[in-house]
Amino acid sequence: SIFGHQMRFDLAEGFPLVTTKKLHVKSIIHELLWFLQGSTNVRYLREHGVTIWDEWADENGDLGPVYGRQWRAWPTPDGRHIDQIARVVESLKRDPDSRRHIVSAWNVGELDKMALSPCHCLFQFYVADGRLSCQLYQRSADVFLGVPFNIASYALLTQMMARVTGFEPGEFVHTFGDAHLYLT
Repeated sequence: SIFGHQMRFDLAEGFPLVTTKKLHVKSIIHELLWFLQGSTNVRYLREHGVTIWDEWADENGDLGPVYGRQWRAWPTPDGRHIDQIARVVESLKRDPDSRRHIVSAWNVGELDKMALSPCHCLFQFYVADGRLSCQLYQRSADVFLGVPFNIASYALLTQMMARVTGFEPGEFVHTFGDAHLYLT
């Protein structure tokens, strides 16, 4: 494995879809939409022919408080929930120069309830010259299997967020904790 690697993609130059292996683009799109809906049950994914989360779901299709819950309904100690995506959209519009445009899926208080701990655990948006960039920190990255999927997913998310907030897409910066290849 390699620790601390980084890749950069300028989204103005095109969409960074890996072409050296077959990617199921429909799965990438529906998984991202599933996250953005705040869902943690695989029902929506299955209805759209996406099975990538099935092996970790319980008999009811539940995965515990994974990405969608953390992004859209992060629980607070007083019983409320924070919609991190809505907050970031609002803060990008209100104060684009802020350094606080961050969404985290790494909720230490709920890790034990998650079917899988978040691999892509934190992302931050940055605005410069009318362009919206996104940096993802991925603590654990399967370079062959997951990374091509993650690149496309977060590039798409960056484009979506740019559209919603009125900016042009900038860069997608992918920062890895442990980047590894499994030998079979």
